[in-house]
Amino acid sequence: MTPQLPQHVLDAFDATTGFMPLDEGRALFEAACTARPGAWLEIGTYCGKSTVLLAQAAREVGGTQIVTVDHHHGSEENQPGWEWHDTSMVDEHSGLLDTLPSFRRTWDDHVRDVVSAVVATTEQVAAWWSTPVEFLFLDGNHVEEMAQHDYAAFAQHVAPGGLLAVHDVFPDPNDGGQAPWHVVERALAEGFEEVSATGSLRVLRRA
Repeated sequence: MTPQLPQHVLDAFDATTGFMPLDEGRALFEAACTARPGAWLEIGTYCGKSTVLLAQAAREVGGTQIVTVDHHHGSEENQPGWEWHDTSMVDEHSGLLDTLPSFRRTWDDHVRDVVSAVVATTEQVAAWWSTPVEFLFLDGNHVEEMAQHDYAAFAQHVAPGGLLAVHDVFPDPNDGGQAPWHVVERALAEGFEEVSATGSLRVLRRA
């Protein structure tokens, strides 16, 4: 039986700035609860909305630590002039979008017991990452080149039987960008099998 999300975790999820709807968040949590203990990796932290749910799943599974990676200056769709730009996240000193202070509050209040944060680009982290991954969540930059980079760099570390979750997957281009969908297509061609689909979240398992 899948563990239930405690109310305080749901409250933290609701209070954290981000773009994941609750049904997809529950599906992410439920999938993570089926993963094996070990190293879990989240690509794309933003303010930690999904991290809150992954942290609770890690507690339920036990013996698990999560690494979440983000440079915290936002993807293209978060920049000025784009639909998902949030002026409240702009740092007065640098003039750049900066979600790190907001995530730091999430980390301090809700996830620090099971989450390590890496502030870096995925290119930097890919150069040194070598740990086998039991659960990989790709929710970073959705530009085609970067989405493909993140998949190529980190999916290779998913252990046999391990899980890959991809967010913002829209097979129909009228619904959203295509890069995450192309990642899922590539994963299916390279030996992953689809486990579930909830909204724009896809969960796959390496055979």
